[in-house]
Amino acid sequence: MSEMVPDKAKISPFLVFFIIHGMQFGVGVLGFQRIIAKHAGYDAWIAVLIAGIAIHPLIWMVYKMAGIAGGDIVSIHEFTFGKLLGRLVSLPLILYFTLTSIVPLRSFIQIVQVWMFPGLSTFWFGLAFLLLAIYVIQGGFRTITGIVFFGVFLTFYLLFVFLYTIPYSDYSDLLPIFNHSFKDLGLAALYMSFTYLGWESLLVLYPLIKNPQSSHKWAQRGILFTTFQYVFIAIISFGYYSEGQLQRTIWATLSMFKIVELPFIERFEYIGIATWALNVLPIVCLGLWAASRILKRTYNIKQKYSVYFLAVVTLICITLIQSREQEAALTTFLGRAGFVLGFGYLPLLFIAVLIARKVKGNGKT
Repeated sequence: MSEMVPDKAKISPFLVFFIIHGMQFGVGVLGFQRIIAKHAGYDAWIAVLIAGIAIHPLIWMVYKMAGIAGGDIVSIHEFTFGKLLGRLVSLPLILYFTLTSIVPLRSFIQIVQVWMFPGLSTFWFGLAFLLLAIYVIQGGFRTITGIVFFGVFLTFYLLFVFLYTIPYSDYSDLLPIFNHSFKDLGLAALYMSFTYLGWESLLVLYPLIKNPQSSHKWAQRGILFTTFQYVFIAIISFGYYSEGQLQRTIWATLSMFKIVELPFIERFEYIGIATWALNVLPIVCLGLWAASRILKRTYNIKQKYSVYFLAVVTLICITLIQSREQEAALTTFLGRAGFVLGFGYLPLLFIAVLIARKVKGNGKT
């Protein structure tokens, strides 16, 4: 059953644009080039475009299901499978959204440790970051949305930094296009879809949007804007790096910051990393908020208590992850889980919702 949300707790439809883009534009943008170029070379920018376009029909399905069920993913599950089974089916999403907080936070801490402070304590940095996230979450969903909004605006200037690489780039290497097989492009698009994760938050925040169906166009525009930015960064990167360099560069986007020379700062990548914290914070906040909200909707646990519990779980997990290999394995697991959720489970759930609507419309039990 859908939960009644007061209007004062809801956000305007256009803010969905910033939520979608903010959730997708996290730590993954700092190093996605190496992974996709491994499969499709300089044609990988086409895979970036394909992966972004493939999300648009999924967004349409989410809005269609939410409109039929009249609420979030818990309401959709209860509408389709019944109250008891619907709540059980919703439980794995708690783990999924918790992982969407753990992975970007641990990845960001690793970047800080490698690039800035090698001796930085994962536990203490993670504790400070999570305390800030809890403070934001306790302000309510509108406060989280405000953080997302300012995070998008305050980090947008970094796109112009990539223009510094143009004099040192050779874009003739991108020709001829379609120099790889459809299989290679498909594999690159598959791995790129991991980087696009974050739009699934719509499944939880839908009831907190004023006139939610009117926000559909803003969600689609958010996906389109993210796709444009990723294609832009991919083309800039492929012009600047050789294929051999891409395979040896873990954080290609971050490495491009090193070319910037300003009279008042020598290491601009420090500015870039510090600025990127404004992208990571709202992702962590939304992940913990979504997981705790599902707990509230399924077992009626007060959200403020579940946020504390999930934050402790997040802190323990990021502390236990010590090596780059462990972090990469968890990132890969989250990416595959997100792919199965988006491109596997949601289409099947969409069909099930349509069947359930038809059965209930015929008055059958």
